[in-house]
Amino acid sequence: MVLRRAFVVLVGLFFANAAPLEKPGYSREVEEAYIDYEVAELGKHFEGDILLTSIQKQAIESEPDERNGLQSSTKRWPNRTVVYHIVKDDFNETQIEMIEEGMNDIANKSCIKFRLREKDEHAVTIQGSAAGCFSNVGLDYEEHEEGEEEHRQVLNLAPNCFKHGTVVHEMLHTLGFYHMQSTYDRDDFVRIVWENIRPGVEYNFKKYTVDTVTDFGVPYDYGSVMHYTENAFSKNGNNTIVPLQANVTIGQRKGLSERDVIKLNRMYCEESGEPISYIINTDMRVK
Repeated sequence: MVLRRAFVVLVGLFFANAAPLEKPGYSREVEEAYIDYEVAELGKHFEGDILLTSIQKQAIESEPDERNGLQSSTKRWPNRTVVYHIVKDDFNETQIEMIEEGMNDIANKSCIKFRLREKDEHAVTIQGSAAGCFSNVGLDYEEHEEGEEEHRQVLNLAPNCFKHGTVVHEMLHTLGFYHMQSTYDRDDFVRIVWENIRPGVEYNFKKYTVDTVTDFGVPYDYGSVMHYTENAFSKNGNNTIVPLQANVTIGQRKGLSERDVIKLNRMYCEESGEPISYIINTDMRVK
């Protein structure tokens, strides 16, 4: 089970991709050495690996250039606790261990707790369909009448998603993080090479506005596990994101960066009693 204790958060949120198979001579170390860092960026969901709710999708479509209101539909998990259910038939023993290691890494570096679902309470379902690595962003709970089927929140880890940093990336999406390079001040730190981006997916590189996101006072993080790789969504193999600072690497999927940890703790763990909304000027308290 998961141990106790355990970003530039766009108003406090972010994402990734997922899952391995059992095969002769399987080695986690070998598997991780060959996983493409772009795996989460190859998906057909929003920004590659973000599963949007209907409200989030509507917000994006209504304000395609600014995405105002996107974060107003995303909530933090109450009591700093992520309730989860693992579809064990979708994973082998090694994969389940990696899922739990991802949870433990987050829990050990913050106040976040993970616990198994009890009875019929709302939980994120961790599944392993072949559809890729993706997750909802933040708590995705919808009120429903007694007898109605509850909306299912999902974190999907396909076989090629099982790298520690990718698992953590998707879990941070579940906790409410969006991608690093979409923050409002990203142009001070990276240059987007629009001519190298595949036609039709340019929207994945638009920015959130200062009115809808906050960095929690943490500087831009080239090393964030939530940052795109240099050639994300490239049509020709050339870079689509160029860091303005020399000698830095972006798109690592080894695990949480120091600044990821600071942001997560500022988002969930600073003294405040009940977790309040991370959305600026929006009352989104989790009831």
